[in-house]
Amino acid sequence: MSATRSQRLQKSFLKYQHVFVFAAPALFVLLVVFAAPTDGSGGLGYWLEYWWLFPFFLLGAITVNTVGISGSALFVPFLIFVFPLLAFPLEPETIVKVGLISESFGLSSSAIAFIQYGLVDRRLALTIVAGSVPFVIGGALLSFFIPEPLFHAALGAALLTAAYLMLKADLGHGETVDESPSVSADGGTPADLPDDDGKLGPAGVDTSPEGEVTRVDREGDTYRYSWSGYLERFANYSVGGTFQGLAGFGSGELGIISQLRTDVPARVAIGTNHIIVATTAILASLVHVFAGSVLPGVHSLTLASTPWNMVVFTVPATVTGGQIAPYVSNALDTGTIQKGVAVLFALISTALFLMAGGAGV
Repeated sequence: MSATRSQRLQKSFLKYQHVFVFAAPALFVLLVVFAAPTDGSGGLGYWLEYWWLFPFFLLGAITVNTVGISGSALFVPFLIFVFPLLAFPLEPETIVKVGLISESFGLSSSAIAFIQYGLVDRRLALTIVAGSVPFVIGGALLSFFIPEPLFHAALGAALLTAAYLMLKADLGHGETVDESPSVSADGGTPADLPDDDGKLGPAGVDTSPEGEVTRVDREGDTYRYSWSGYLERFANYSVGGTFQGLAGFGSGELGIISQLRTDVPARVAIGTNHIIVATTAILASLVHVFAGSVLPGVHSLTLASTPWNMVVFTVPATVTGGQIAPYVSNALDTGTIQKGVAVLFALISTALFLMAGGAGV
């Protein structure tokens, strides 16, 4: 069957996705520089003040996107502990805002790369995002009023939970998949194997009436699973969505576990999780950026209060890291990265608990 116009457009977009992906942060930076309210600040010195954030956020984006978790899980602790050593302490709401805006672009970039590989279950992602929306909004609104010690304690609890879950999760590449070398590219597959003219290579998906999914990625590897387990996934993503709005992370760390526990293959779970976390991060970012303009009691959180001279470097960094991550994921042992991130989370959570208790860390 010949490809439809939408399939041809999708295929063209995925083929040239690097152009579109890198055009987005370029347009964002231009829009910010020429149109963002800066409370009277401006000039070359203002916009170049935080250029040194680029390498930190690039490394962080590569790390988190390789294992499919929220970027703010590293960005927020960095802004709490490292940034004040190089500049000055930031308010909690500013920290979350910068983390969310940055990860929204980085995860969107990485999600498109995983879609290109055929490793995103869009139906699964859509149902989870729909159920998470009220919890993400609620968590974002809560962040405006929560006291700073409680904020640090909540971050510590979220990171400690994430560390445990990261150690328990099997995100390695050793899972068993069926090789399908006979699958032809784009429209030429045998009748018993799925294919999608809109995808690059032999990527496609087929679903039985019983809800059994057969997915083929662009390399010809086959994954089989079912859509059962909605209730468990909803419970995990509800709690994770609340933390996503509150602290900038949580959906990815809790969500990846629920997918693995309901027998979604690890590679599909990681790819699908990128879409979920990117969407919830964008939603939480919008609440954090615009709520100060419309909600009483949070008037200090306005567009002008956003540190635009920081995000003009963190956004391009996370987009670049999101594109690099799939290649790093293939080249390195994801399990090793996973355990290293878990240990880092545990150390950061300890420091956050000390801060919450007034130890002066």
